Amino acid sequence: HKKTQPPQPAPNQVNPLYRGDVPIFQKKKKTIRLFWNEVRPVDWQSKSHKFCKDSLWSKLEPIKLDTSKLEQLFESKSKELPVTKKAAVDGKRQEIIVLDSKRSNAINIGLTVLPPPRTIKTAILNFDEYALNKEGIEKILTMIPTEEEKQRIQEAQLMSPDVPLGSAEQFLLTLSSITELSARLQLWAFKMDYELMEKEVAEPLQDLKEGMDQLEKNKTLRYILTTLLAIGNFLNGTNAKGFELNYLEKVPEVKDTVHKQSLLHHACAIVVEKFPDSTDLYSEIGAITRLTKVDFDQLQDNLAQMERRCKASWDHLKVISKHEMKAALKQKMSDFLKDCAERIIILKVVHRRIINRFHAFLLFLGHPVYGIREVSIHRFSKILSEFALEYRTTRERVLQQKQKRANHRERNKTRGKMITDSGKFGSTPSDPQESQPQGLEFAENAAEHENMKAVLRNSSQGGDSSTSTLPGLRSRTRANGTRGRVPPWCTTNDDPVNCVDDTADEIMERIVRSATQGPTHRTLPRERRRSRANRKSLRRTLRDGLTTEEANALGLSSSELQV
Repeated sequence: HKKTQPPQPAPNQVNPLYRGDVPIFQKKKKTIRLFWNEVRPVDWQSKSHKFCKDSLWSKLEPIKLDTSKLEQLFESKSKELPVTKKAAVDGKRQEIIVLDSKRSNAINIGLTVLPPPRTIKTAILNFDEYALNKEGIEKILTMIPTEEEKQRIQEAQLMSPDVPLGSAEQFLLTLSSITELSARLQLWAFKMDYELMEKEVAEPLQDLKEGMDQLEKNKTLRYILTTLLAIGNFLNGTNAKGFELNYLEKVPEVKDTVHKQSLLHHACAIVVEKFPDSTDLYSEIGAITRLTKVDFDQLQDNLAQMERRCKASWDHLKVISKHEMKAALKQKMSDFLKDCAERIIILKVVHRRIINRFHAFLLFLGHPVYGIREVSIHRFSKILSEFALEYRTTRERVLQQKQKRANHRERNKTRGKMITDSGKFGSTPSDPQESQPQGLEFAENAAEHENMKAVLRNSSQGGDSSTSTLPGLRSRTRANGTRGRVPPWCTTNDDPVNCVDDTADEIMERIVRSATQGPTHRTLPRERRRSRANRKSLRRTLRDGLTTEEANALGLSSSELQV
């Protein structure tokens, strides 16, 4: 086959398409670019197969194109930003800005949370977790330059080699120099995400296993179900063996027709009365409460996603291994992916077995066989958790009412009784014939009362019967005969008149002290104010003597008032 020289095309009319040297087209307008991967002649000069002696592309006939029409049809409408130069402002140097403002600002903002660009390339090549964290990898995944951006930056740099690139453009150019950048970042991101992804799958499965064990062994739940079943059979007039647990969410809504108390309240009261060892139920099913926050459909999707990402990571590792990669790092990543694959296989087995066990547990609870696969784990857990929370609140209220009734019964035992009648404050009189005066409960008041009796008794024995009703008491008349007589409690050196006055003052002081030392915790009834005509002074009392009522009030017998 003889290779012929292609004809020279007329300007602005037609151009040949030939696989030889690429002609430089003279375009008046900027057109869009086609970012394809070019096939080079060395790629199709293969002699190993009869069909590969000549390439398909070598057999194509050149065609003529209307370049003016193509130039008009595929004219680039984008803004003229690729080769703009940022003029020096405030002494800053010029920079080449290729990216649009939105993309450039996003990259510059992302650079503020990343390490210096000069260390990022080394960190990515070596998978250095200390230099770049998980958030940094996710941020760089959003900054991976496209082939068009890479081409425009390189062209702008060739056109103005003396002008430096902008920070965003320089960062994208640095990233584009890393071989298999996307594969490296995705492999690294899977390595960092795997532990958390595994935890999000394994912990809910463990909670489901523990929750089933808690429900199966819980005595309080059995007490509640037994009580509700008995109440329901009585109300319905049936002899049912059980009921589906989804009815538990309706138990708080059923009210009695008298007190409007819920069925849960009455059932709780019966459980507290019949089964004193019962608990609040809610604190014993913590695993079921945690399951209310888990979507098991999403958990199954996460498990499948882990498997897909692990397989993709193997492909990424194979691609990266074709380029420069340390043997130790390659072995480390290979061991990691092997371990992940084994753990994912185990997680899939555990997931399948625990789901099957949950279905068997539903049969144990009485659910029909045809409906167990339609029961959502999230809804099942939510019904039980919310019922347990309602039961705990109702139980606390029932216990409070029970304690109030006990306190009320205890108060009724002493209602209408004086404080002295109770065993704590009561006292037995020493003389059965003589009772203690009312209101003198304490020993010090009794001693004061005895002292008062002794004063009155002594005054009665030492008085003069000719001048007063009570002998020995001084009257208002100051006679010589009365002055000559000395009361027995006065000494021979004392003035008899002063001694009698002191005795009266002492009696009045004792009376006042006895009246003011009464119990302060009891409110005495307010007495009606008496007229001043009925008031009696102490001197008049000493002169006229005591009446029988007054003597009895003071605890004096008739024999003690006699001379």
